[in-house]
Amino acid sequence: MTLKLNFENVEISGLVLAKVGNPSRDEPLQTSKQLFQVGEDDQALLTPIFLRPFRNLVGQRFTHHSSLEKNEVNASAAAIFEDSSKLLEKGCEIAQRLYSKSSHPNIKSGDLCISLMTGIDLDGEMKRAICILKSESVTPFLSISARDGDLQLATEQGINPEKIDKGCLILEHFERKGFYVLTFDRGGSESRFWVRDFLTVRPIPDSALMTKRVAELAVAAVSPAEAPTNDSPPWDVNEPAQEALSYLKGQKNFSLQEFEEKALRTDAAKKKFKEERERLEEDEGITLEENFDISKRDVTKAKKFMKSIMKLDTGVEIRLRPKVVDKPGEVLEKGYDEERKMNYIKVYFNEDLA
Repeated sequence: MTLKLNFENVEISGLVLAKVGNPSRDEPLQTSKQLFQVGEDDQALLTPIFLRPFRNLVGQRFTHHSSLEKNEVNASAAAIFEDSSKLLEKGCEIAQRLYSKSSHPNIKSGDLCISLMTGIDLDGEMKRAICILKSESVTPFLSISARDGDLQLATEQGINPEKIDKGCLILEHFERKGFYVLTFDRGGSESRFWVRDFLTVRPIPDSALMTKRVAELAVAAVSPAEAPTNDSPPWDVNEPAQEALSYLKGQKNFSLQEFEEKALRTDAAKKKFKEERERLEEDEGITLEENFDISKRDVTKAKKFMKSIMKLDTGVEIRLRPKVVDKPGEVLEKGYDEERKMNYIKVYFNEDLA
């Protein structure tokens, strides 16, 4: 589920700061002793930096295998929303939970910012939110300053706003079912601890999410198990996936039984689709329904999983954009040169845009 958010009038009302190490390497946890207040001049600079990564993310909510009240981050957020004076206390508790979940050898230490934000427009209703950001790397910066009538160069270490590694935005919405959460992790699947172990959130199942996941699983199910040979162009490799996605785009409602019969076709594809469904349910806790309304926009997004690069043994690579993957025959032509005894690809174009 994706809600319409407007961050134009957001302000940061307080910040809890922490340095979170890895317990397995005997690295400590250090947390704020008092709230850091953001000055008026810095509000306009910091709020876009903090909120930029949360645009166009899939909505999730907190969960727990036995009872929602036992989800620690959800409980801390509820306490802050109920009484904002608890931001420092509960923010430090959130940092402590993250520290306790950071023992895996691959988890990096980093700087943590936990802020309470006001003035978020959620579908026309003003809401508060708690923003949690973790940066796992520092970047060297150069600054030139005037001193004693001359200029001097200094180096500093700091957080690069464009390279914040992990984040979570908890909105004061869906209080009873688990707060509405937007989250990202640039570490990907290798560091699922952020979503699964630390936050314990799951995507909110709606037609958009169901369609997106089914389309992705369909592409995976009908794509070749082994890497295609160099002379297999992307449009040939992608043909079964194209057919599966075309079928989805042509339907208003999804039926698992009909989809398997008309889009997956082969027993191998059906078996792989089932295996991928089971993996998805285990990894993300999402149970794919057998019937739901299809979101055609989300079908199209699965094209990014199709083969789009052709690597040739002559050192040439051909990269196709999504619209070319759809209709390659309009601009590409494959053939065989008898004289050279080599395959060739002819590319048609109107203008060189480089």
